[in-house]
Amino acid sequence: GKSSKPKRGKGKSSKNKTKKVVKDVDILSSAAMLNAHYICHNVPACLEVRGFPWPGSPKKKGKRRK
Repeated sequence: GKSSKPKRGKGKSSKNKTKKVVKDVDILSSAAMLNAHYICHNVPACLEVRGFPWPGSPKKKGKRRK
């Protein structure tokens, strides 16, 4: 017999797709500088956080879980 429930399509719906807008970020803006002031301890750490690692820098060791 026929089911009383409507049939649904398989897979993900494409009606909720949104495009991400890539903005140019100024790493020297006042907000970025304030953030760097609170999260970095020195200049090499600041550059590493911003994506400019310096050669010979010690690698961070990840936390090991038991």
